Amino acid sequence: MTTHLYNRPTKYLFPILLFLCFSFISCEDFVEVDTPNYLLSGENLFNDKKTVEAAMVGIYAQLRNSFLLTGTSQGLSNMMALYTDEMDYYGNSTIREASFYRNNLLASDETVAELWSASYNQIYTSNAIIEGVAGSSNFTPEETAHFTGEAKFIRALLHFYLVNLFGEVPYIKTTNYLENQVAKRQPLAEVYASVITDLEEAINHLPEEDSSGERVRPNKRVAKALLARVYLYMENWEMAAILAEDVINNTAWEADPQRVFLKESTGTIWQFMPEFEESNTYEAQTFIFQTAPPPARALSAHLISAFEEGDLRRELWIGEVSDGVDSYYYSAKYKLLPGETGNAEYSKVLRLAEQYLIRAEARTKMGDIAGAQADLNKIRNRAGLANTTAASESDLLKAILHERRVEFFVEHGNRFFDLKRANQLDDALGSIKPGWNTTDRLLPIPEKELLVNPNLQPQNPGY
Repeated sequence: MTTHLYNRPTKYLFPILLFLCFSFISCEDFVEVDTPNYLLSGENLFNDKKTVEAAMVGIYAQLRNSFLLTGTSQGLSNMMALYTDEMDYYGNSTIREASFYRNNLLASDETVAELWSASYNQIYTSNAIIEGVAGSSNFTPEETAHFTGEAKFIRALLHFYLVNLFGEVPYIKTTNYLENQVAKRQPLAEVYASVITDLEEAINHLPEEDSSGERVRPNKRVAKALLARVYLYMENWEMAAILAEDVINNTAWEADPQRVFLKESTGTIWQFMPEFEESNTYEAQTFIFQTAPPPARALSAHLISAFEEGDLRRELWIGEVSDGVDSYYYSAKYKLLPGETGNAEYSKVLRLAEQYLIRAEARTKMGDIAGAQADLNKIRNRAGLANTTAASESDLLKAILHERRVEFFVEHGNRFFDLKRANQLDDALGSIKPGWNTTDRLLPIPEKELLVNPNLQPQNPGY
């Protein structure tokens, strides 16, 4: 049985009271309260290894089940695909997804508020683990290092997504509610510096291999893969290439495109295990439909037309439903619905293909054209395509961005982040998204958070 930690809404930005589990099988909710009568001490809260294990499992369950990285309709894979040009929306106009699709979000939007609060709740739990194991004498140095590494990885991961969605955000490193409830937004450079520090420390502390054997717990390679992405976004090409190469050299390539999204795929760096046996992934439940027109959402014509003729990803990773007149398409990366061939697919968070494209882009920027072409061809050849003809820096960058589009469609907002960092959001979306504005490159800071903590002002432009 999967262990859970659940949140309950409250008026404060961050949780200030945490009840952690004392076994893998059961745990109580952690809740926020209006007035913190007390905070449990590290020694009382963390009195054995199982307590912390349960807390870590709880964080991964939250990441899988709600917001940001979840495959449900509330996650970035769905919401940011609608926000950009990857999917069209066919559902009820009053559903939250409609606001993302029409690019008319308000600061009062509940999904935006939940993205923010759920992320900071998980950050709070990570901080509680870091502080708890550091202040306890119940763990060996190795156990303390391992738990600290995992928690710092999660803290860095969440802040990385927050800063790319909202811009300047507070980087929260404590459970002290007095500090947290008046936290100020920090410049992007400061946030990224803290992300890098946390990931470097995670790399130092994490084991070489995932103890579960299923790549569902972060190890050194997972932290390096995320750090390679961070350096790419920061345009530190040398470090992005070095870290991506390290991951590439220590991860087996999955040559069969039909196996990429199976749980045994060798190209998986980090993945989420489904909640229950026979439940399979949330992504399949969210994206697969069997009637036309679609009841909620479908891949856009803009995305479908982006695939080159003969691209196996178009054939293998996209499904089609027709009403006899029109055809509609869905992501078939994950194919198994609840009850089908239990747990053959796990939700991918980090894949080796990204590391090749990170190194390709970094090599291009550093003038290594042949090396960049080789990395790009690794992805293209698996998809049944010929080697790239791009030979200049500008052509290679266009080719890499295109390859990222057709490789990572509807995966955790990658399309939005790629267009944003390439300064192509307006060019790509301005003519096809009637509600698109330049200021939509950032989501609004949730209105309720600004009311509780004026230090989060000013609101992002356009809201």
